[in-house]
Amino acid sequence: MKLRTLKKKVLPIALCTAMAVGLTAGCGAGGDSGSNGDSASNGDDPITITVFSQLANYSGEQTGWSADILKDKFNVVLNIIPDLNGTLQTRMEAGDLGDIVVFGDNGTDYQNAISAGLLYDWNEDDLLTDYGPYIKENMSHALEHNADYSGGTTYGFGHAVATSSNDLQDFFYTWDIRWDLYKELGYPEVNELEDLVDVFKQMKEICPTDENGKPTYAASLWPDWDGDMVMYVKSTATAYYGYDELGIGLYDPNTGDYYDCLMEDGPYLRCLKFYNQLYQNGLLDPDSMTQTYDEMSPKVQAGGTFFSIFNYSGYMLYNTDEHLAEGKMMRSLTPKNASPIVYGMDVLGGNRLWCIGSKTEYPELCMEIINYLATPEGRMTMEYGPQGVTWDYDADKNTYLTELGTKCKADQETSMADAGYQGTFHDGMLQINNITWALDAVNPDSNGETYNYLNWKSNQTPATCDIDQDWRDYTGCNTINEYMASGNYTVSPASAFVNGTKDEEFTTKWTQTTKCITTYSWNAIYAESDEEFDQIVAEMIEQANAYYYQDCLEWSKEQAQERYLCELAVR
Repeated sequence: MKLRTLKKKVLPIALCTAMAVGLTAGCGAGGDSGSNGDSASNGDDPITITVFSQLANYSGEQTGWSADILKDKFNVVLNIIPDLNGTLQTRMEAGDLGDIVVFGDNGTDYQNAISAGLLYDWNEDDLLTDYGPYIKENMSHALEHNADYSGGTTYGFGHAVATSSNDLQDFFYTWDIRWDLYKELGYPEVNELEDLVDVFKQMKEICPTDENGKPTYAASLWPDWDGDMVMYVKSTATAYYGYDELGIGLYDPNTGDYYDCLMEDGPYLRCLKFYNQLYQNGLLDPDSMTQTYDEMSPKVQAGGTFFSIFNYSGYMLYNTDEHLAEGKMMRSLTPKNASPIVYGMDVLGGNRLWCIGSKTEYPELCMEIINYLATPEGRMTMEYGPQGVTWDYDADKNTYLTELGTKCKADQETSMADAGYQGTFHDGMLQINNITWALDAVNPDSNGETYNYLNWKSNQTPATCDIDQDWRDYTGCNTINEYMASGNYTVSPASAFVNGTKDEEFTTKWTQTTKCITTYSWNAIYAESDEEFDQIVAEMIEQANAYYYQDCLEWSKEQAQERYLCELAVR
C-alpha cells in the first residue's frame, strides 16, 4: 500500500505541472463531466494498463482511434487479455488479475476473485471520491447494489446502467430479413418459426449468390459467445418465446416457469431443429461452427445472408447507402406467434462488471479511465468515435452523426485515415467489449436524447428509399422499435437478482455438462437427416445425464425461483 499512497500524492502534482505547461489533451465538449481532468500526464513514456476482460474477443494492444484518444487523455496503452483456455484460473493462481478487470457476470468467478483478495476496494483511500467522481455522483444505485452482493464492499459496478427504472431498452431481437426479396416473393405469411424455412428456400432460388459470387444462405452463425448452450440457438428461443437464458435452460419472466434445454419438444430443442432444417436445405452457412463473429460480418455485408434474429448482425451490417440505392434492405419481420423479449432498464446495472485488480500499481489511473468511460463524453466516444469527427451536437444540443460517422455506422470497416487515425473504425473500437451506461439511457449532455442514435431527432427522417417506404406501408410503422412494440412482446424487468455462485467441485461438473451440451448441439445442427438429428439429440441427453445434468438442472431451477421472486418485487 505504500506505493499506492505515494502515487496518490504524486500524480496530482504531475498533473498540475502538465496543465501549467499546456500539455492537457482532449479537453473537448463534456469537459465539465466530473473527472479530475485529463490526468495522466504521468511522464513521457506511456503506461501500459493490462485489461483482463472475460468479454473480450481480442488479444493484444488496443489500436486505432480509441487508443489515440486514451493515450492523449491519460498517456496509457491498453493491453487487452481475453479469458481463453483457462486464462482466468491461471491469473487467479498467480494472484494478479490485471489492472482493469471486467467480469462476464457477477457469479462464481467474481465471488472467487473477492475471496482471493484480487479486487480493489473502490472506497479505499477515497479512490472513488477522488478519481471516480462522475461515477460516484451519478451511479450511486449501481455502486450500492455491487456492495450488496459483494459482502458490503464496493468493488465496481455492473454494465448498462440506466438513468430511470421505468424505461425499456430498445429491441435488439429484431428478426431482420431481406425485405426486397420478401417483397419479390409476394409477402408470404409467416406465423410459426418453421414457416421461415420455405421463405428462405424461395429467396435462395431468386438470389443464389452474393455480391462476391459466393453462395447465399438464410443465416450465418458463430460460436464465439457460446456459453452453457449454443448462443444462437438459445437466443432464437429468447427471440421467439420471450424466455430468457438462465443456467442450462430458458426462463419465462411472465410466469417464472423454467424450460431446461434438453426438455422434449422444449424451446431449445425446437430452435436447434430449426437450424438443422436450414442446414439440411442448404440454407445454413457451413462455416457457422468454426468462424468468428468478425469472419461472419463481411458475409452479411456482401448480401450473403437473408436473415438475422439480432439487429447488430442484420440490418446494422447490411443497410449501407449502396444497398439502399440498389433497392436492397433488411427490415424486421416477426413471426406472428412470436413474442420477442425486451429488457427493462436497470439503475442497479447489469451483471457484467467493471472492477480494478488489487495488485495494480495504478489504481488511481484505472479509476480515472473507468470514470471517463462513464461520462457522457466517454460513453458517446466509445460508441460512435471521436467527437467532432464522427458525431457532435448541434446548436440546440441535439445529437447527430457526421458524414464520416454515418459511413462508419453503416460499415465498420470504413477507413479513419482522412480523420488522422490509423486503421478502420472497427480497428479502433474499444476491445474491452463492455459498456457503462445503457445505450437507451438519457445522455445529460444532449437535449434530452439517449445514447442510442436510432432515436435521435437527426435520424427521424422520411423513408430513405422506395424499399424502406414499402416496409413502412406494409407494417404501418416508421421505425423498427415502433414495429416491434406494435406486436406481441415479453418484458423482462430489471431486478436485484444476482446469479448464484458455484463451488469448485460444482463448477467442474457444470463445465463438463455444458461442454457436452454445446458440442452435441453443434453436431445436431450439422446432421444430414432427421434420423441422424434425433440420434445425436438422444446421445446428447444420455451423455449429459451421465455427467451431472440433473444437478445442474436443480441449481438452475433454484436460480429461476429466486429470480422470479426478485422480479415480482419490482412489478
